[in-house]
Amino acid sequence: MSALQGRRLLVTGAGSGIGRAAARLFRDRGADLILAGRRLDTLRETLPDAIHVVLDHTDDAAVATFARECPELDGMLLNAGGLLLGSVESTPAADFDAAIAVNLRGPWLMAHHLGPRMKPGGSVVLVGSNIGLRAIPDSAAYSVAKAGVHMLAKVLALEWAPRRIRCNAIAPGPIRTAMVEARLAASADPEGDLAALSAVNPLKRMGTEVEVAALAAHLLGSESGWTTGIVIPIDGGADAVY
Repeated sequence: MSALQGRRLLVTGAGSGIGRAAARLFRDRGADLILAGRRLDTLRETLPDAIHVVLDHTDDAAVATFARECPELDGMLLNAGGLLLGSVESTPAADFDAAIAVNLRGPWLMAHHLGPRMKPGGSVVLVGSNIGLRAIPDSAAYSVAKAGVHMLAKVLALEWAPRRIRCNAIAPGPIRTAMVEARLAASADPEGDLAALSAVNPLKRMGTEVEVAALAAHLLGSESGWTTGIVIPIDGGADAVY
């Protein structure tokens, strides 16, 4: 029997990318899914037979309302986020605030309001980034926000431990998602940037959404029951050598 069989899991950002891949993998492993995102049509495309929740995870009142209606959960994958390019000097304060809201405030609000809906023995996975572990040019606000996500996972692991609820973060490197495609499209040298993204790790390739989803599935399942409060890079070995 799968370690996710019969577990009720919430996935945010489930309408595309890693969230969509994860939702489908979790379903294939027997989980019952609640999918949250900004667009109902894309959530239905991910899994037509799941529970769909249109939700802005940066909206305190909206998340609080959803939490009051949400059934008890065995786990959450807090994946929703957004990439913002720019240096500290070039990023306006409003853009910085937006990056913090979508990447850090959102997971914070989900944990704040939905933590009480988590069953003892449950597990939560936050999606950070390997550039929340090490700096690269022109991603300042995003990197700062994702570094905050990593610390949020550690704080929640400590706070939820008495209830036997685990919390971990995963830190993906470049994954060929729609967000990365948008970054490449905005580049003056898309082919060069693609080659550079693929070359920054010892395996010399970008990761796949399913590979990230599989790590999340492990952390949400019972076989990882003594793993909590850690940030796991999943970046082809880049964190080990840079």
